[in-house]
Amino acid sequence: MPIKIPEQLPARPILEGENIFVMTENRANRQDIRPLEIGIVNLMPTKIATETQLLRVLGNSPLQVNITLLRAEGHESRNTSHQHLERFYSTFSQVRHRTFDGMIITGAPVEQLRFEDVDYWDELVNIMDYALSNVHSTLYICWGAQAGLHHHFGIAKHALPAKLFGVFPHRVTTPNHKLFRGFDDVFMAPHSRHTEVRREDIANCDALEILAESDQAGVLVAGTRDGRNLFVTGHLEYDRETLDAEYRRDVDKGLPIAVPSGYYPGDDPARTPIMSWRAHAHLFYANWLNYIVYQETPYQLDAIVREQAPAS
Repeated sequence: MPIKIPEQLPARPILEGENIFVMTENRANRQDIRPLEIGIVNLMPTKIATETQLLRVLGNSPLQVNITLLRAEGHESRNTSHQHLERFYSTFSQVRHRTFDGMIITGAPVEQLRFEDVDYWDELVNIMDYALSNVHSTLYICWGAQAGLHHHFGIAKHALPAKLFGVFPHRVTTPNHKLFRGFDDVFMAPHSRHTEVRREDIANCDALEILAESDQAGVLVAGTRDGRNLFVTGHLEYDRETLDAEYRRDVDKGLPIAVPSGYYPGDDPARTPIMSWRAHAHLFYANWLNYIVYQETPYQLDAIVREQAPAS
């Protein structure tokens, strides 16, 4: 089954050109099926690129998925047109009466700021609190994962001596977890961040378990034991060219940046990057949609209830 998106969303022709099964709203409305309702809180400045990346991995599933794109109401985007935001995005105040099967909260390029100094922090806190009682499973990505771990469990983020940048091997530390069904013993995932959450802080939190990690990149995936809050410190959704674009942007700005590790053949930026994480990225999101969301969420969405926040 496909992912349902607005007919004029810029991601549609890109995904169709990649043979990703998408469905327009008109066709989906004629189907007699209860689709999954997934909200995407897109905090990235390059919103169209992030939409396309997430829709690509969410669309590779046998389930029909309705997407609601959400933006921070208290933040003015300088990289995405006002027309695009008005046409395709809702604000939290417009959807807070609804419930969702799943929600994704993306990263944002604000990781070197204190959480409380981010101009939409209070709004994001409201969204994260809302998700506890109105969303069956919430997937936090990169800075979003750091924000969720900080808010829900008081886990601090720490500055790294140099940017963690590249594609690194990981291992599943909870092999029987349904999120990692079908995974190989070792799988690759991109990272791009200046900060980290430390393994020992997560391991010392009884409410959390470490699900996948790397010797070089640290914890990749952690989650609450019921699967309703999942924290991904890397970027399985990234395209082949994403790290390349970040690298060239920083070089052009004269910023200190190393060649992304394990990314270019022979570490040569003149060569086409190797995409070594695509299959596991699709499998990860398909597993999340199927085993964590679809198999567990109540058929009647208004039956989703969370009585209290996760306890550390």
